[in-house]
Amino acid sequence: MQNKKKYIYIIIFLVLLAIVFGFKRVSNNTEATLTQEDTTNGEIKVTFVELGSVGCIPCDKMQPIMKEIEEEYKGQVKVVFHDVKTPDGKPYIKEFGIRAIPTQVFLDKDGNEYFRHLGFFAKDELVEVLKMQGVK
Repeated sequence: MQNKKKYIYIIIFLVLLAIVFGFKRVSNNTEATLTQEDTTNGEIKVTFVELGSVGCIPCDKMQPIMKEIEEEYKGQVKVVFHDVKTPDGKPYIKEFGIRAIPTQVFLDKDGNEYFRHLGFFAKDELVEVLKMQGVK
């Protein structure tokens, strides 16, 4: 009986470790994270990363929304697009754990993911996600 308890505790510990280390933070060597310049002025509150491809219908529908967000929230939101079907964009599939496109990933001012959405994302709903981090 004592051995069973020991194994149960070990399994619980390993599961917790897997959970803790399973959450992936975006690496600091990617364009998607905040640059030193962004964090120095303290204005960028959210990095909005769109992972899609040119020619993908829902991805193409996101392009005008991304442009509007970039213009309306200039200085507060950094918008980044990665075309994951190009050689330059393919590494982001693995980095962000992309299963389908378009995928929108929202990073806080420290580069930590705080929200993710899959598919076309209506502007009014997207703005609510930005407001979670104090974007006005």
